[in-house]
Amino acid sequence: MDAVRVALLREVLAGTEWLQTTRSFAGSLRASVHRRPGGLLLVGTRGYEPWHLAAHLDDEAAWSGLTGLSPTLVRFRIPAGAPAHLAVGLRRLEAARRGETVFVVSPEAPGAALLERVADARRAGATVLAMDAGDPGLHELAHDALTVPLEATAVRAPEAEPEPDAGPRPEADPQKETAPMGMDLLQHLVAAAAGENSLPAARRHGSFRDRLARLADQLTSPPPARW
Repeated sequence: MDAVRVALLREVLAGTEWLQTTRSFAGSLRASVHRRPGGLLLVGTRGYEPWHLAAHLDDEAAWSGLTGLSPTLVRFRIPAGAPAHLAVGLRRLEAARRGETVFVVSPEAPGAALLERVADARRAGATVLAMDAGDPGLHELAHDALTVPLEATAVRAPEAEPEPDAGPRPEADPQKETAPMGMDLLQHLVAAAAGENSLPAARRHGSFRDRLARLADQLTSPPPARW
């Protein structure tokens, strides 16, 4: 994401509901975790694993000093030879207890098997959070939920100024001028806001908007090596 799009993102989101909505949800997430790592169980669906959210929560945990934000990624399928931190299966949800948080990220129908395990975790005292497209079964179980509309909200990016010797500017492509405000971007906003009210490490500073711009730069970047 180039500097023009980062600047646009910082400006446009300040005038929408998303900053407040994601900050409110992130507050629920932050309040549910403890200082010790391992109690935040992040799970997707059979067809979707929230890799980038796991990576950015891990980054926020290090930045803020709130180590409980560092998640355990719970997976439907574990490939042979996966390292230990990527080899946590659904049985971990069955062991969830009071003081732990089950965070479900579900851009598609979560499925009966996952809902059953989440219900068991809630009965055992775990906090349940959901980021999804509005599944009623999942919302019945969740203590707090962030609904991401299926229809992507797009923001229009202005064209950057051309280089002096760049030649004629090509015709604009509408498909390339929009960036979807969907599940991936809102995950970045939630991760950024989850650590913002904690005491930051001395090596980093910046306002929420500055950190949002930094995370926006990472939208097209691969996850850190841990993930």
